[in-house]
Amino acid sequence: MEKECYMEHYKFMAEALKEAKKALNEGGIPIGAILVNNGKIVSKGHNKLLQRDSPILHAEVDCIESAGRLNGKDYKNSTLYTTLSPCDMCSGMILLYKIPKVVMGENKTLKGPEDYLMKNGVELINLDMGNCKELIESFIRKNPEVWDKEIEKIS
Repeated sequence: MEKECYMEHYKFMAEALKEAKKALNEGGIPIGAILVNNGKIVSKGHNKLLQRDSPILHAEVDCIESAGRLNGKDYKNSTLYTTLSPCDMCSGMILLYKIPKVVMGENKTLKGPEDYLMKNGVELINLDMGNCKELIESFIRKNPEVWDKEIEKIS
């Protein structure tokens, strides 16, 4: 049963990766997210910091905004999939909307406040996927100044 669940996580993470690639194709930072409720994708989002010159349009924020105004019960029965560990801002949003589970593609490139999320009852699953790492690391190698500038803002 657990193996079956992980297969589902990889299936949904593949969708988040498609969103990350959309961000990259738009000239942005390749991070993607999807929100899943009862086994169905409710919304998708990708990082739009560069494309929209936005200080807040991280993939997770874009995803939740794209979901529209769900009711509290929907958020409480959802899982957020994100290709990278959520930052402080996105973690705050996860707690605000009481999303109980976050599945990450990786957390080596950037590690958000995972202990804080777990202490507040959020279940975290790190799939530690090589293709998530390679996508963001390739972007960083090609755009170190862009990455450094964005990291400086959240550090």
